[in-house]
Parts: sequence; C-alpha cells; structure tokens
Amino acid sequence: MSTVSTVNGGISFWYADQGTPTPREPLPGDATADVCIVGGGYTGLWTAYYLKKAVPFLNITVLEAKFCGYGASGRNGGWLYNGIAGRDRYAKLHGHEAAVRLQQSMNDTVAEVIRVADEEKIDADIHRGGVLEVACTPAQLARLKDFHSAEIAFGETDRTLHGARETAERVRVTGAVGSTWTPHGARLHPAKLVKGLADVVEALGVTLHESTPVTEIKPKHAITPYGTVRAPYVLRCTEGFTAGIKGQKRTWLPMNSSMIVTEPLPASLWDTIGWNGRETLGDMAHAYLYAQRTADDRIALGGRGIPYRYGSATDNDGRTQPATIEALRDLLVRLFPTTAGTRIAHAWSGVLGVPRDWCATVTLDRSTGLGWAGGYVGSGVATTNLAARTLRDLIQQDSGQSGPTELTTLPWVNHKVRRWEPEPLRWLGVHGMYAAYRAADRRELTSPRAGTHPIAKIADRLAGRH
Repeated sequence: MSTVSTVNGGISFWYADQGTPTPREPLPGDATADVCIVGGGYTGLWTAYYLKKAVPFLNITVLEAKFCGYGASGRNGGWLYNGIAGRDRYAKLHGHEAAVRLQQSMNDTVAEVIRVADEEKIDADIHRGGVLEVACTPAQLARLKDFHSAEIAFGETDRTLHGARETAERVRVTGAVGSTWTPHGARLHPAKLVKGLADVVEALGVTLHESTPVTEIKPKHAITPYGTVRAPYVLRCTEGFTAGIKGQKRTWLPMNSSMIVTEPLPASLWDTIGWNGRETLGDMAHAYLYAQRTADDRIALGGRGIPYRYGSATDNDGRTQPATIEALRDLLVRLFPTTAGTRIAHAWSGVLGVPRDWCATVTLDRSTGLGWAGGYVGSGVATTNLAARTLRDLIQQDSGQSGPTELTTLPWVNHKVRRWEPEPLRWLGVHGMYAAYRAADRRELTSPRAGTHPIAKIADRLAGRH
C-alpha cells in the first residue's frame, strides 16, 4: 500500500470533494451584541442556533478565526455517539443517579442532532447504525466486558454484548473475540454538518464573522485585531484552540488526533469485510482507534499519532507526519488484511481539548457573563449539542427568562478543574503517557493474560484519569 499519492493535510478529507468554504467577511470594527460567541465550530454554532430559536430577537454574533468548521468540527471521525468525557468522575462527585441523568441526556442528544439535521434539511450523510466496540486480545475482552456492564449500570439497557461469531456477522475484524454495540450512535460527514449548520444559523439572523481571531476575552468584551465586540454574555467555544487566547494556555491541552481515509473500496472487498450496518467502529486498546464506513464506501480511520506539540502549539492545515500515516495504515491492514493493496487517499490531523481531569464541562459565570463549554476529549460531535442547549438554558436562567431546567442541573455544569502543568512538564507527561499506552497495547497483543497491563495503569494515574 503506497502513500506516495496520499493527499496530506489540506484541513481534512471531508473538505476535499467540495473544497474549503470562502470565509465570510471579518468583523468590520467595534460592535455590540446581546451574546458574543467565540468559535465557529459545533459548540458555537449549536449555541447560536438554540439561543436564536428560543429568543428570536437576540442579537448574536459569532467570531471565528478561520472559517466555520476549520478546527475539530471539520476534521473529526464522524462519530455521533453517546459517550461523554468524565462521567465516572461525576458519579464519584455527585452520585450515581446524577451521572445516570447525564448519560441519559447524551443518549437523547444523538437523536436530537439527527432530528435537527432532518428538520433543517442538512444533508450530512447521517446513518444511524449504532456504535460497535471490539476486543482483539484477552485483556481487551476483559475491559470490554467491564465497559459493557458499566454502561448498563448507567441505564443503557438497550446495549448488547456479542461473542466472536456475532461480531463477525456485523464486521469481520481480524482477531476480534467479542464486541459491545449500542444503538445510540450514527455515522456522519463532519464538514457537511458544520457547513449546513452555519448556513442555517446565518439564515436565522445570527451574524457570523470569519477570518476574525479573538486574542483576548474579558467580561463583556471579545477583543480582535479588527475591533472589540461588547456583549453582556461572551461565550468561549474554542475547544482545542483555547490555548491561543490570552491567559488560557494551560486551561485545556490541545491533543492531536490523526486520520487516514482509503480510496472507495469495491464491492468484492466489502464482501470480505461486511460492515453492512455501517456502525461506527472502535476498539478497547489503550491507544484506541475510531473508524467509519463512509457514504461513498471508503474506510476512514483515526488514532492519536503524535499526541501533543510543545507549548500547546496547534497545526495550520492538518499536515500529518509520514510515520503517523504509516502507523494508521498498518493498523488498518491488521484489522482488515484484504485492504493491503488499497491506496490511502488522504491523511490529516486536528486538535481536541483535554482538561486536566479529562472531564467535559459547561459553565456560565453569572458574576461576569463569561461562559464556556468544551474539553470533550474526542467525544464532541454529540456533546457539543448538549453543551449548547445547556448554555442556552443557563443564559435564559441568568437573564430571568426561565428557572433551572433538567439540563442546568446536570453534574457537568460549572465543574471546576485545575490547570495543566507548565512546560516542559506538560510535554514530558503527555508523551510519556502515550508511550506507556502504546507499550501496553504491544504487550497485550502477545499476552494470554486477561488483565490490563500494569504499564497502562501507571499511565492512567499519570494522566489523572482515575
């Protein structure tokens, strides 16, 4: 399998067929708004959508540094699913029932995104095939069974557990010895969703200014090189690019994730793989993968690659190191050996936001009017929607238009977390953690032991995940 003809970067494959959008006009000068949203990705656009739907007379301005969907919203793996970062910690902090309510809200969010896309006529190649997570080693199978039991304990009673034969009837992953499947998931085309959502929001009367980087956020002020937007509420919806805002370098760590996509596969090859249900596909490795069968019959597959750049730096156009492309290609062939001769059409990378305790949060500081949502740790395609509806409710509550709602009382609301360590500790810690996870995966591949390798447990403690 050659990567000589692989397109590398160019934001992502998701923009390859339609081209990157022409940016809307930048901010023309100082302006005012009722709500100013910083960031034109899923979080910012969903928040603008729900606020404008709830209160049509609101003057809402969205400021985006490049173009809507330039970041993770236009580069992700297209997993619309019910996972949320930090649920177990929220259960410890607020009780099991509070975490169950959070999980149920995420289950409902999958259906909500599909409903709005249908209602607003956003064609994002959505196919609700659920999520299949597979295990390929004894250690992975033990973790998968524990994971399956935990999901049921959090109220997901429609989840099913499969052995090797039933797994192969869905997707023939080489070496798969078991899997767990949930209906609360769908495959989608990330860029089509974010571009469609931006158009819908603009049609509702929301002002979108692109090519307008926000350099600093202060109470009632979003400061850009072109002018300042003054608003009672300023919402930071910048996820992995948060570190670029003044004073936010250690708030969330920009974690890199990389993807490859094959050329369209012929029917004869799909006969060897299956995957007719078009489930989103993941595994129980420590350096986990995520994959989908696209609408035009490619395999898009992602993993961590080079996890972090020194000083919380972010890339410009998604260019990916050749070694990462090769590693992802090797993983693809190991899972599906019949793809060995298939060309990798495109490779790209992007950043996602990681809080120090790996917990997604949504916050509104009622004393300053500053709000934010993010830290999704790779589960943002659906979580952004729940965060947006929660920000809507928090603003309506703060402005006296409503009282507390089911969403404003979820345990991730106003959660506080400490900042990341300064450099070089941050770089050393993250690279050490992922080196340990990869080492644990290598050892588990050849080990008959059912337990998680001790190296991975050390990495978990280093990460602060447990």
